[in-house]
Amino acid sequence: MRHRKRHGRLNRDASHRRAMLRNMVTSLLDHERVQTTDAKAKELRRLADRMITLGKRGSLHARRRALTVIRDETIAAKVFGELAERYRARPGGYTRVLKLGRRVGDAAPVSVVQLVEGSEPAPKGRKKKAAKGDA
Repeated sequence: MRHRKRHGRLNRDASHRRAMLRNMVTSLLDHERVQTTDAKAKELRRLADRMITLGKRGSLHARRRALTVIRDETIAAKVFGELAERYRARPGGYTRVLKLGRRVGDAAPVSVVQLVEGSEPAPKGRKKKAAKGDA
């Protein structure tokens, strides 16, 4: 039975998986956009949203918990300062995963994980292309 087995193993042992996700969260919070495989993107989204929620709490305990995951103190300061203010009114869902297609070398499904722009919700769909006659 699969009870209480929410997160994936990503074909890595626990220490490698934790280190990889810590590095990816740090990069995502620094650059606000990361390209990776679909499975890693789904795991990254969980951890990144949790870090921003800790940043919104703003307490010393939350900062210490975030620093166990985030590898750089300047990025932690960004989470507790700039990102906490940006998402203050947003109740969750700070990241978005956009599927790009397949990677050339091994045909792995690739996605982009990015932080949403602010407190407004994500756009619902794509814009339609203009017809040839329209300018």
